[in-house]
Amino acid sequence: MVSTKGRYALRVMIDLAECGSKGYIPMREVALRQGISLKYLERILPALVSAHLVEGIQGKGGGYRLTRPPEEYSVGEILRITEGDIAPVSCVECDAASCVRQDDCRTLPMWKELKERIADYVDHVTLADLMNKAEEV
Repeated sequence: MVSTKGRYALRVMIDLAECGSKGYIPMREVALRQGISLKYLERILPALVSAHLVEGIQGKGGGYRLTRPPEEYSVGEILRITEGDIAPVSCVECDAASCVRQDDCRTLPMWKELKERIADYVDHVTLADLMNKAEEV
């Protein structure tokens, strides 16, 4: 399940994408627009900055902005940064220890395929797609 950290990160990224022409956007503005506490955003942003998805500057006129155009960000990329592995069950996570039942597990192939389908889907949805979907509503 995607946590609030992953969901909020997507909302922040969409917000920054929509306000991209305004330059650096203060996080308090994003927090107000998105209804997310500034304290919680301060926990999410370091991961996005470390991964070079956003850049920020301090002081007057400071804030955050995307480092690339919205169509160059996939939802999968953002979720992996904020959530880690997006596997549906622990036994198919990237660094999962071998399960003692893996040789006899009838559900393992299904879980592996589900993980691949989820990854394929989220890797093909971009911030630009999410922005366009909001405009279509």
